[in-house]
Amino acid sequence: MENRYILSEQISLYGEADCIGFGNDKFYIKEIKREIANDIIIKNHYSKNFYNATYIHLGIYFNNILMGCLQYGYAMNPASMASVVEGTSIDEYLELNRMWLSDDILINFAESQAISFSIKYIKRKFPKIKWIQSFADERCGGFGIVYQASSFNYYGEHSSIFWTLENEIYHNSLMTRNPKLRKSAAYLQSKKGNAVKLELRQFRYIKFINQKWKKKCLLTEMPYPKHYN
Repeated sequence: MENRYILSEQISLYGEADCIGFGNDKFYIKEIKREIANDIIIKNHYSKNFYNATYIHLGIYFNNILMGCLQYGYAMNPASMASVVEGTSIDEYLELNRMWLSDDILINFAESQAISFSIKYIKRKFPKIKWIQSFADERCGGFGIVYQASSFNYYGEHSSIFWTLENEIYHNSLMTRNPKLRKSAAYLQSKKGNAVKLELRQFRYIKFINQKWKKKCLLTEMPYPKHYN
């Protein structure tokens, strides 16, 4: 089956149809509403939380049934990206903030294919984007094998603090966030005495859409970590 861009039926202001997805008749990604993507993440993602700073929401379809999503947006500290890749403006990078696929998608390497399709879409729809960052953490297992399969470059690991409460995991940032701005922060802080602190490893991966920008990276590229280590 041939992979191709999925275009909108409506002509844009520029006189041509907008790109809204990429893939083939059996397996493809396509734009969906934020509310739908957030609902998928809340119900299925291990974090049970969506990230407010996402602005690209892509449904993952198998046999025309919505069976997952990817959400891209800003990093937790959006202005810090120039310290990762020199000269990066806030509209020149993306972070893959959330991803979930159903196990019922009967496609080999479905996760890496979905990421690859989404990058094709981003290159056409958002030509200013020069690179994409994502993190894998040890809760997922495999130390980011899906990014390795998608030809991301690896830039080391760090540890982050998380909290477990009533079988859910919360990022440490919610402990200091204004509880009036987010219900999950208010709930975690109100139950802090019952929460258990965890320190988890996170593994940084970067995909350079524009390979010239790889030379601007201020981090040291490293060999892929192996899950059997």
